[in-house]
Amino acid sequence: MSIDGDAVKVVSILGNDYSIKAPVGEEHTLREAAVMLKSALADTKRKYPTLIGDKLLVLAALNLCSQQIELKRQHNKELNRYQEQVSATVEVIAKTIAQG
Repeated sequence: MSIDGDAVKVVSILGNDYSIKAPVGEEHTLREAAVMLKSALADTKRKYPTLIGDKLLVLAALNLCSQQIELKRQHNKELNRYQEQVSATVEVIAKTIAQG
């Protein structure tokens, strides 16, 4: 434990241990991220069994990043759709109020 209250967590990835400071309240998120990365590594290893070490880690990280980018695109698309719906609703309400 560090002086400033951040917890140090040890995460094992590809046989290497990493000590990572997790801000108070973020320990669970760090655990989830480690599990997600390990899962991505396992999936990538199944698809490319000859990859090892850094190459495996980089490809798994790129796959996670591409998934994140796609989720962000979907989120923005849905957000725009909701904003259009809200704007249309506000317009209908404004017209109704104007008609008195």
